[in-house]
Amino acid sequence: MYDIVIIGAGPAGISAGIYAKSRGKDVVIIEKNQVGGLIGNVSTVTHYASVDQGETGSSFSEKLKKQAIHAGIQIVYETVNKVNLIGDSKFVCTDQNTYYAKKIIIANGTTPRKLGIPGEQKLCGKGIGLNAARDGERYQGKNVYVIGGADGAIKEALYLSKYAKKVTIVHFENQLGCIAEFKDKLATTSNIVVRLHSRLHAVYGIDQIETLEISDEKTGCIETVEDPGCGIFVYAGAIPNTGLYVQLKLQQGFIPVNENMQTEIDGVYAIGDIRVKQIRQVATAVADGVIAAIHACTNN
Repeated sequence: MYDIVIIGAGPAGISAGIYAKSRGKDVVIIEKNQVGGLIGNVSTVTHYASVDQGETGSSFSEKLKKQAIHAGIQIVYETVNKVNLIGDSKFVCTDQNTYYAKKIIIANGTTPRKLGIPGEQKLCGKGIGLNAARDGERYQGKNVYVIGGADGAIKEALYLSKYAKKVTIVHFENQLGCIAEFKDKLATTSNIVVRLHSRLHAVYGIDQIETLEISDEKTGCIETVEDPGCGIFVYAGAIPNTGLYVQLKLQQGFIPVNENMQTEIDGVYAIGDIRVKQIRQVATAVADGVIAAIHACTNN
C-alpha cells in the first residue's frame, strides 16, 4: 500500500515523484523500460533551462535517475497490465506485483508512430526504425533518410549530418514545421537536402535496405531509389499509451485533465505527453509533474 503510485519514469513521472516524496508521501514509480522514457533516445536535449551544452538524452535520463534515487524514491522495472482507478481501493497490477494506492499519477507517455509501409516491419532495426543517438555512428559515410519535418526530426537530422555522407529529409508537407533555429542550421549544413511534399512509400531488402520508394504528394509519382546499406530514421509523431485506461474518457486517445492535472476520476492524475495538451516538451512535462504531485499530496 502506497500513498501514490506513479506509472512511468519519464521527466513528468520523476518530477512528480520527487515533489511527492519531499512532502512525506510513500511513493513508488513503475517503469517498463528505462528512466527518462523517450527523452533517453534523443541525440541532444535542447532549450531546457540549465542543461549542459551538448547534454544527451542518455545523460539527461541518468541525471533524472540519480536524483530520484537520492530522494529515496523506489523505482521498479515492471510491465503494467491492469489498473483499477475507481474508488478508494485503486491498484496497479504488473507482471510481478500488485500495488495499491490512494492516488495514482499516470505518466507513461507515448510510443513513436510507425509508417505502416511495405517492408517496414521486416526491416525494422535492419535499416529502418533506427535511433539516431544509438545508431548514427554506424552510418558513418553512408546515406541516411530522416522522415518528418517537425523539431525532433530536424534536430536528429542535424546530428546525423556529422556522420552521414548525405542526409535526406523527407516531409509530406510543403514546408518544414521546425523552429527558426533549426532552419538556420539546415541552411549552413551542406550535406543535408530536403524533399518536401514527399513520403516514404516502401522499403525493400533482406538484411539491409537495398531500395526505397519515395512518392510525390503533388504528382502521385513514385521514385525508386537504389541505396544499399542506407539508414532510415522515422519521426512521424507518437501514439499515447492509454490502452489500459478504459475507465477514463479519452480525447483522440489522450487523457483530459483540469488545471490541477486531475482526471475525471477523483485521486487520478495524468501528466506529460499522455495528457491532452498543446505543447509536449520536457519543460511542460516537468511542470505537469510538479502540479500533479502537489495537488495529490494536499487533496485528501
